[in-house]
Amino acid sequence: PLRPSISIPPSLSLPLPSKTMARDVDEEEHSLELQCPFVAKTFGLVRVVPILVGALSAERERQYGELFSRYLEDPSNFFVISSDFCHWGERFRYTFYDPSYGKICESIEKVDRMGMGCIESLSPEKYQAYQAQFDNTICGRHAIAVLLHALRASADGKVGLAGAESLWDIRFLHYSQSSRVMRPSESSVSYASAVLAARG
Repeated sequence: PLRPSISIPPSLSLPLPSKTMARDVDEEEHSLELQCPFVAKTFGLVRVVPILVGALSAERERQYGELFSRYLEDPSNFFVISSDFCHWGERFRYTFYDPSYGKICESIEKVDRMGMGCIESLSPEKYQAYQAQFDNTICGRHAIAVLLHALRASADGKVGLAGAESLWDIRFLHYSQSSRVMRPSESSVSYASAVLAARG
């Protein structure tokens, strides 16, 4: 079993706008319940501080990233960023398709992997430009952006011009789709898993 934190720990001060999640929103949100079994299996009894990241401006992503960077640097903390990748199909109101990439499922994968590459680059700007171009329906897009800014903030003043990539490494280990879309009437959800580790 895990110990959910009913209240925000005093050490986690949030000088930026935040609010407690409403019960009905919490019941609709499934990412935490999917991740908790893996956390419990890996770490046993630990305290969990669930944080839902909503739609943020680029500036707010940067500000929250800077706020969370000091917790990211603390080895006693472990961050789990939960997100699906592309939700493709009419029911998701996202049907981007570039025939030059091949079949629809191959186009979806191509666009997803471009996003994965931007994340692995650790560049918030590249990731933001990618989303501006493709508007990929990555449900945790803002949480991912906050993480990228946190990584950058943790590196600022420590590595000079070398950047976050000299301190951190993100590698995607797996990618899959719920179904291989061949026709416009079909739909799918993409899944990708990555690991973040400190270099050295």
